[in-house]
Amino acid sequence: MREPLLVLNAGSSSLKFSVFETLLDRSLVAGAHGSVESLDRASRLVVRDSNGSVIADRPAIQLGYHGAIEVIHRWFADHIGSESGFDGIGHRVVHGGEHYQQPVRIDNSVLEIIASLCPLAPLHQPHHVEAIRAVSAIAPGVPQVACFDTAFHHTLSELEREFALPQVLTQKGIRRYGFHGLSYEYIASVYADLQPSWSTDKVVVAHLGSGASMCALRDGKSVGTTMGFTAVDGLPMSTRTGSLDPGVILYLLKQEGMSVDEVERLIYEQAGLLGVSGISSDMRTLLESNSPSAVHAVQLFAYRAARELGSLVSLLGGLDALIFTAGIGEHAPTVRDLICRRSAWLGIELDSNANEANRALISSDDSKVSVLVIPTDENLMIAKHTRRLLDADR
Repeated sequence: MREPLLVLNAGSSSLKFSVFETLLDRSLVAGAHGSVESLDRASRLVVRDSNGSVIADRPAIQLGYHGAIEVIHRWFADHIGSESGFDGIGHRVVHGGEHYQQPVRIDNSVLEIIASLCPLAPLHQPHHVEAIRAVSAIAPGVPQVACFDTAFHHTLSELEREFALPQVLTQKGIRRYGFHGLSYEYIASVYADLQPSWSTDKVVVAHLGSGASMCALRDGKSVGTTMGFTAVDGLPMSTRTGSLDPGVILYLLKQEGMSVDEVERLIYEQAGLLGVSGISSDMRTLLESNSPSAVHAVQLFAYRAARELGSLVSLLGGLDALIFTAGIGEHAPTVRDLICRRSAWLGIELDSNANEANRALISSDDSKVSVLVIPTDENLMIAKHTRRLLDADR
């Protein structure tokens, strides 16, 4: 394999990865991918080829990120036929704060800054830090690159970024950052190529997955998004509240006697689809259920998405295209239909057959707005950034 790149996405209990080969023209081809699951108990490495067939399934000798990185590195070193293994490793890092508006090579100072941002993304950032440190210990000679979900939103205006807080707090970095930027960047990069006649002036992308947000794009640049200071803001998600009156937090602390840690668990892990339905955080499970609470959770999700869409359209001054992506956006026609029905006032009209078939273009011929389903590829975006930075340093 020529100059292979490893892309890592570290989660709380698993480490997902993808491998990309570098061709002679410096373009990238996706190869094997997989994960190390159950990092805290009986960890196993599962590797699949580009067709999805399992080509490796073996236990990790050690637990945690150290064990995960070691088993990944060892297997691929043997498979690639090189002790060095990878030409470079790219990490998805959720929060770059005000420090990073572009991907960056990781050194000790960069890692310190990434670690300092853990309070802003407590569900994600600590795991990114652990994975980076594990790579440094297992393969210290392999360069690492951090690609930030917040970086794409550096084009937000000052008015879009700012809360109505005293300036002394704003100057400390308490502002809206936005997330899912790697997904939005990928969608922006491929949208114009799908149909050159489509306008890129007023586009909204709905990244609907276990984490969910929406972004207003003008000519491929972010001008507004639903997530703010942290990745708990905006739309309801699998287990996160989405937008919440800060007075509710105060009430929980003062009147319900909840601790700060209990409130944090509530808004990040016990709310959203799970909290509303009382059944599951998985949209697929809720769509298959006849329970009134499951139906209500789905309706609330779609209602809030349509409401946020209206806000972003107001910011853009109109709408040329609505793009659905990520797990729910790509695979849940019922949810897309609910959102678009509530947004019919914009001139949106779906082709029901195309929507049910998850086709790329799901709007009808009479729709004033193009509605599309475009699969996202954050890993490819990370690999491209990693390849570019490594080549620039040579």
